[in-house]
Amino acid sequence: QVQLVESGGGTVQPGESLRLSCAASGDIVSNLIMAWHRQGPGKQHEFVAGTTRGGSLTYLNSVKGRFTISRDSDKNALILQMNNLKPEDTAVYYCSGRVPGGDDSWGPGTQVTVSS
Repeated sequence: QVQLVESGGGTVQPGESLRLSCAASGDIVSNLIMAWHRQGPGKQHEFVAGTTRGGSLTYLNSVKGRFTISRDSDKNALILQMNNLKPEDTAVYYCSGRVPGGDDSWGPGTQVTVSS
């Protein structure tokens, strides 16, 4: 089963950007169905963005046009570029990955805080 570790979180001001990375080991990202999720304080866990092995992309409505999900094959990582961050984007961000028909593996998460 793939192992995943997120990085790149931090504290930024509204309107700034962050780039999250999810490093994979035990499989290559091009083999996996992968996604980013988040859980904000007092909120439910929610899907943020996902990509299929064929490259189809899906986004949470509230992040469309601001967030971009992609794969970095050289680093064997899943990327989430987050621009124009808002306070409501504050959350722990998690990545997931699985092979078709398999169970999701999850990383431990990385904290993103957007505050002025």
